[in-house]
Amino acid sequence: MWDQHYNPLGNAALSTIAAAVPVVTLLVLIASGRVKAHLAAIVALVVANIITIVIFTMPAGMSIRASLLGVVIGFFPIGWIVLNVIFLYRITVETGRFELLQRAIGGVTTDRRLQLLLIAFAFGAFFEGASGFGTPVAITGAILIGLGFSPLAASGLSLIANTAPVAYGALGTPIQGLATVTGLDPYVLGAMVGRQLPFFSLIVPFWLIWAFAGWRGMIAIWPAILVTGVSFAVPQFVISNFINPWIVDIGASLISMGCLILFLKVWQPRELWLSPALRSHDESAATMKAARPLDTTKLSQAQLWSALLPWIIVCIVMLIWGTGAFKGWANANFAWKFEVPELHNMINKVPPVAAKPTPEAALFDFTYLSFTGTGMLIAAIISGLLMGFSPVKMVAEYGRTIRLCAISLITISAMLAIGTLTRLSGVDATLGLAFAATGVLYPFFGTLLGWLGVALTGSDTSSNVLFGNLQRITAEQLGLSPVLMAAANSSGGVMGKMIDAQSIVVASTATNWYGHEGSILRYVFLHSIVLACLVGVLVTLQAYVSPFTMMVLK
Repeated sequence: MWDQHYNPLGNAALSTIAAAVPVVTLLVLIASGRVKAHLAAIVALVVANIITIVIFTMPAGMSIRASLLGVVIGFFPIGWIVLNVIFLYRITVETGRFELLQRAIGGVTTDRRLQLLLIAFAFGAFFEGASGFGTPVAITGAILIGLGFSPLAASGLSLIANTAPVAYGALGTPIQGLATVTGLDPYVLGAMVGRQLPFFSLIVPFWLIWAFAGWRGMIAIWPAILVTGVSFAVPQFVISNFINPWIVDIGASLISMGCLILFLKVWQPRELWLSPALRSHDESAATMKAARPLDTTKLSQAQLWSALLPWIIVCIVMLIWGTGAFKGWANANFAWKFEVPELHNMINKVPPVAAKPTPEAALFDFTYLSFTGTGMLIAAIISGLLMGFSPVKMVAEYGRTIRLCAISLITISAMLAIGTLTRLSGVDATLGLAFAATGVLYPFFGTLLGWLGVALTGSDTSSNVLFGNLQRITAEQLGLSPVLMAAANSSGGVMGKMIDAQSIVVASTATNWYGHEGSILRYVFLHSIVLACLVGVLVTLQAYVSPFTMMVLK
């Protein structure tokens, strides 16, 4: 057995700096724009192994095994989702269904700002709720680039929009993970998150349009933005507090989409915004081909259903794949569990991160049928067959998709390797303890700990599993509500989703803007940190200011 060491240098500040080196290396290399993302990830992985072995004293064999486990986890499930989403998208393009979808959306509105509300925010929230794990960014990014948005707009805005729904993604998986590690009731945790995120469900649609079109462009359509935000935020609060945390995103997104579409039947902006590029400097605009004007000819009923068919199939399959009943059946009959030798249960998480020495599992659950990516592949195959795609042609298209996504899949796997290694080595916990030492300011910095967790791991679920118990223990030591701080970990984490390396690679892949991950990171980083700080301010008010504290006590 090997015990994790959270202060290997005997000085908390120096140990924290050492722990930060791998992720700082990754982000600096990507943001520089001079190193391709897959090379940056490989370099950062080598650095992470050196840090964990030399400074954190992790045995070399364990460090290498942890990295290899992360590589496999990177492909299953994250890379598997991306590959099959892009496959579905390419089928819809080849069969002409995507052009029909463009016309269908153009029939609702040709205004680019309203298209963002409908697709990036509301439609993306549905896929976050149904499947999560990169699916919404992959799908909305692909749709936006197909509609003619610039690559930076399509990728960056998809990332910004995919924030407020994340805590309830994949049918509440982050909440369930948080409940598992903290021992707190998932219904209580879900309700508390539902007293934090609705504020940001109102803010994010405004923020999204401001980031795209500037202040004046945003103000010009404020009624539509307000309808979108309110019709999402209110159901988000009601469902999370009075029904359950599993169907929050599904219900809120469907209501929001319906309300926006109905509202646009009686209201339209005075001037249409037709530019597909960011109003601010958009370095990707030069790469855009001259866009053809959208054909807004009204579709026949048959054409409309034909355009929507692949996405209806995806929605149905994802809802089935997200249910506990299906997952339970599939995992009982179609799964293979591999315990990594000389790593599984050979590492102890120790106090103060855990209440007592706790072995860390090192498992690869090859739940191949219940993977979200498998559901996406099945949906793509069904859609292709119904659209007249022959099996031979489908196999050939899948081969082209693999070649298209190969570099991105390598990047995602290397980044997950870093996340897995830092988790098993205790490097992440060292960074977490630095936040936990902030005393009275802990509600603010504890929220940022959740943000850091998602930025490192790429998953709100993983961040909750990593830091959830630390949040509970620290809150109890400081006399704060453990439910509040556990929920803050998830709510703060959602704002880290737009800068985690895997999401950025997914976005660049979906928008065919390979090699520009640094540009995407630089664009979204400030948005991410400012929104995370705003969540921290709200949690601090809930902790100490009476009117807000009532939301904690109710």
